[in-house]
Amino acid sequence: MEIKIQSIHFDITEKLQAFIEKKTAKLERTFEDIRKVEVQLKVIKPATALNKETSITVAVPGGSPLFVAKTCDTFEEGVDQCVDAMRVKLEKYKEKLRNR
Repeated sequence: MEIKIQSIHFDITEKLQAFIEKKTAKLERTFEDIRKVEVQLKVIKPATALNKETSITVAVPGGSPLFVAKTCDTFEEGVDQCVDAMRVKLEKYKEKLRNR
């Protein structure tokens, strides 16, 4: 599984990058055939609350990519929420594949 992290309007720290890689790697437990995970981090308006937007796109075989986006106070919180939401989407996708 390939993990691509993109930060817009700021430079990502190694600590945050390691956190994201650790969290997104856990998605493979839910769905084994994940090809690529793209994480996009974006600072919307500096110096305001809820100004950090996190989005995750997961490429799965045989279907269109799954997408989740959250806006939070910190990127860590956003990644946590996105990974949780993506886990639910992957479960539903997996169930849909089983029913075919």
